[in-house]
Amino acid sequence: MRDLLRFVVAPDGGVVLDLAGKLPGRGLWCLPRRDMIDRACGRNLFARAARASVSVPGDLAEQVVGALRQRCLDLIGLARRAGLVTAGYERVRLRLAAGRAAALIQAVDAAPGGRRKMSALAESAMPGLPVVEVFTAGELGRVQGRDAAVHVVLAPGTLADRFISEVARLSAAAGIENTDTKA
Repeated sequence: MRDLLRFVVAPDGGVVLDLAGKLPGRGLWCLPRRDMIDRACGRNLFARAARASVSVPGDLAEQVVGALRQRCLDLIGLARRAGLVTAGYERVRLRLAAGRAAALIQAVDAAPGGRRKMSALAESAMPGLPVVEVFTAGELGRVQGRDAAVHVVLAPGTLADRFISEVARLSAAAGIENTDTKA
């Protein structure tokens, strides 16, 4: 069930995303794929599952993508505060060469040559390392208190595992085909 998205019906009858899985009420579960969310909205499947009349926001898929995106960025920020994040080309390169990384995160708007070099280094030093290219340099920098960050590495641990899982859900919900994640 961890890979599914949980929705609940709010007291006003609206469908609400429950990412933490802690809101009261009967859960309405859906695959975190844009086509499945759109299908559930279009065919009134949330009302059928809830066995009640519900109102579904027209932009539910966009709300889901936004919430998942923010959750991933929050996890990076939490990892940074725990001292589990390394940023910057040279520091990331050294961390990868030492084999102490759980995921490489690169800004999607970074120079393709730099991304290619870092991805190649990650693949040679740590084959199978998840490489995430979903967030902008501004987004990655903002969660670290900087203007921008292009290359970021998460240290192994529970937060990195949660991040990789959430990025997979984000990629599916956003309909991103080639995120270059190997998670």
